[in-house]
Amino acid sequence: MSHKNSKRTSIAMLSASAVLLASLGACSKTQSTEKLLAEAKQYQQKGDSKAAIIQLKNALQKDPDNKDARFLLGSIYNETGDAVSAEKEIRKAISLGVNQNLVVMDLAKSLLAQGQYQKVLDETDKDPKSKTDATLLSLRGNAYLALGKTTEAKTAFEQALKDKESDPDALIGLAKQAFANKDLAGANSFSDQAVTKNPKNTAAWLFKGDLMRVQGKLDEALTAYGETLKLQPDNIQALLVRANLEISLKKFDEAKKDIDAAKKIASGNILVNYTQALFDFSQNKNTAAQESLQQVIRVAPDYMPAVLLSGAVQYAAGSTKLAEQDLRKYLSKVPNSVYAQKLLAAILLKSNQPKEAIPIIETALKITPEDSQLMAMAGESYMMTREFTKAAEYFDKASALAPQQSDYHTALGMSKLGQGDGSQAIAELEKAVNLDEKSVKAGVLLIMTHLKLKEYDKALAAAKVTEKEQPENPLIQNLKGGIYLNKKDIPNARLSFEKAVSLQANFFPAIANLARLDVLEKKPEAAKKRFEAVLEKDKKSLPAMTALANLAVSNGDNEGGKVWLERANTESPDNLSIIQMLTTQYLRMGENAKALTFVKKASVTNQKNPDLLNLLAKIQTVTGDKAAALDSYTKLAALLPESPAAQYQVATAYMTMGNETAALEALKKTLRLDEKFLDAQLAMASLDLKNGKFDEALTIAKQLQKQQEKSPAGFLIEGDTQLLQKKPSLAVKSYEQAMKLSANGPILIKLHNALIADAKTKEADARIGQWLKDHPDDGAVHLYWGTYQLNTQKNRTAAIEQFQLVLKNEPNNIPALNNIAWAYSEQKDKKAIEYAERAYKLSGDSPAIMDTLAWILLDQGDTARALPLLEKASNLQPDALEIRYHFAVALVKTGDKAKARKELENITTPGKSFAKLDEAKTLLKQL
Repeated sequence: MSHKNSKRTSIAMLSASAVLLASLGACSKTQSTEKLLAEAKQYQQKGDSKAAIIQLKNALQKDPDNKDARFLLGSIYNETGDAVSAEKEIRKAISLGVNQNLVVMDLAKSLLAQGQYQKVLDETDKDPKSKTDATLLSLRGNAYLALGKTTEAKTAFEQALKDKESDPDALIGLAKQAFANKDLAGANSFSDQAVTKNPKNTAAWLFKGDLMRVQGKLDEALTAYGETLKLQPDNIQALLVRANLEISLKKFDEAKKDIDAAKKIASGNILVNYTQALFDFSQNKNTAAQESLQQVIRVAPDYMPAVLLSGAVQYAAGSTKLAEQDLRKYLSKVPNSVYAQKLLAAILLKSNQPKEAIPIIETALKITPEDSQLMAMAGESYMMTREFTKAAEYFDKASALAPQQSDYHTALGMSKLGQGDGSQAIAELEKAVNLDEKSVKAGVLLIMTHLKLKEYDKALAAAKVTEKEQPENPLIQNLKGGIYLNKKDIPNARLSFEKAVSLQANFFPAIANLARLDVLEKKPEAAKKRFEAVLEKDKKSLPAMTALANLAVSNGDNEGGKVWLERANTESPDNLSIIQMLTTQYLRMGENAKALTFVKKASVTNQKNPDLLNLLAKIQTVTGDKAAALDSYTKLAALLPESPAAQYQVATAYMTMGNETAALEALKKTLRLDEKFLDAQLAMASLDLKNGKFDEALTIAKQLQKQQEKSPAGFLIEGDTQLLQKKPSLAVKSYEQAMKLSANGPILIKLHNALIADAKTKEADARIGQWLKDHPDDGAVHLYWGTYQLNTQKNRTAAIEQFQLVLKNEPNNIPALNNIAWAYSEQKDKKAIEYAERAYKLSGDSPAIMDTLAWILLDQGDTARALPLLEKASNLQPDALEIRYHFAVALVKTGDKAKARKELENITTPGKSFAKLDEAKTLLKQL
């Protein structure tokens, strides 16, 4: 066949494939579930996993509870590498009645691929085939191996080979076991047997690729991965491990092609998103990497590789707390990961937690005892805990393992210094300098180390030695000045700082230290002149300008501080730090309008700086300039067109302005960018409920239940919708589901309301009682329960007890103070005024709080104080009819019956209703 004909045939085949896939959806509308299932099996047998999945999804649309379709879909997901989806479908099949013993292998495969090794053993332990079936034995062997139980792993693999002599999984397992025991020849032998005896087994080729890769035979690894893809072009795992290798080789173009190919097969696959994150992280695109990882962790929070990578990304981005959380979670599941242990130890050392780092490092050293980096980290940890002998021991070992590493000699010198071995310390530090001429001078490190340990005399001695070696170095003189300053020898400190300046006139650290001495000696003008002198030589010195600004503000001269910051901003208009300092200064001086104008102007000259634009929008929101805030958020969204978060901020700005139509459009745009953006979906549902669009709200609820399987959000929206539709029984079921996913006080309160509406008062109250028994410190539920008893059951004593429990832990809880005051007032207890006064003092101009205090004052005969409070409260909240009733009562008591009659006539007109309506009508008749 000619090349031309071959090309035509390929095009024809491609066209036929496209027609076939298009027809799958159309035909499925008329086909039965059984026929769709049969066709899916045929596609699976032909190796067309994608078509099989389409038919199975069509079948499940017709019959969601078809257990056979669920199981088959899970099996195919396993084949294509989508382990999370595989587990989900298999467990669903089990829940629908499939015998677990029949699906245990597929379930174990999915768990193994997700790194849930103990679960593999737990799920298969009771299966009668676990000691005889080769496949099941190999799965268990791999789980044992991953958990570090190499003896149990080897036994399982050998037993598998007794059942099936050429079992590829068992041979691969033995290769892994040999490799773990550093038997490289054995690992290669078993790997070769797996491929030779099973030439069409993709797992065997994949493992061979992995084994070649760890041996540094990267071309052979790429060849093996290529063989896998020849056998199964849509094998996501092969595409992604090859992409992973390409990433490590910095072959980013090739890696991108493989990742894109995997996306076409399964765009939502967690391994695809994980590899995309690795791809971005390797190119220092930390934000993009974290976004991909969030998609993984949202779906599979226990997918350990993603948790580990998230830790690395967070650490690189400077979020050490989040990084620490991720790494601790990873090590709880994979305790022998040296990489994770190193990274966690580095974070703990950076966070000044050496005592916590030491056991982690020592555990890692048991796994890799010849790791010089771990030795150095151990030395650093003991240095920080001032255990200098141990520190020196570890640094000495690190230096012996890597004698050309200058940092290790530097560290050893520092540890020797800590031991008081000055001569050896100097020798090691000099070695470090000789190995790396660009390294910080040993003498400087000696001085700084002694300073850190507050050994000022030793620091001074080291400084004098180093001064002889480096007489022209202003840094040494500045350090000497710092030592004298710590020794409270001000004259010598000043001499050292002045010498530093004489060696280098523009050496700003010494100039700043001299200014600091001037301030200590109450000579602020002298300090000011020093910074001004810097500016005479360097008119654009930002450190001098900001120092002058800080000096002015510390002396109460806010105007002067503003002038200097404005000058600094003029010299460096794009310097975000100075912009923020100047904005803060404007706000400090009460020049809010000027702050807004300034930030707005700065954002114009820095139009591509999203941080600055976001700062502007936030200031505008805080100062009440809603329209301007909307404009800024709109510009931010235009600057970040692919950011759903930026678009969502536009929506919130519209909602703040009450423009629901525009808010709805912005929310729709947010969801077009990310259909699973939770805050946008919740806001959409809230608007739908407000406008009585119950069907739309329920649609969102159902979507969230599928997208966020472990979140109660979807069930809460469903319950709220049903309650508004006066379907309390259905609302109860929805809230119960939400409680199963996340048992907490706010959901319990919703459930209680639904049970009351469903005429199940005893059950509702019992649920609250049990919750408070189990959660005695839940202040929100105590407050709710007390308010409920006060308003509906009129049990003032029980209500007071609940409010006291809240105030025990939160003495300034305003609602609790207000409600207990009201309860005491209804019992005619003098304690009422005490609590009402406290609530009023904390709340300011809250109409409800003023009403409570005024009503109690009125009851105690203090009409002079009660009347203005009630008048102010009724003006602030004119729709609060009960407050206006209380105002009318106060007017009557002060003798202003005409005004009282007018108030009462207004609040008792037909159609108006409130708790005291009958009392208001009676009082009106009496007038």
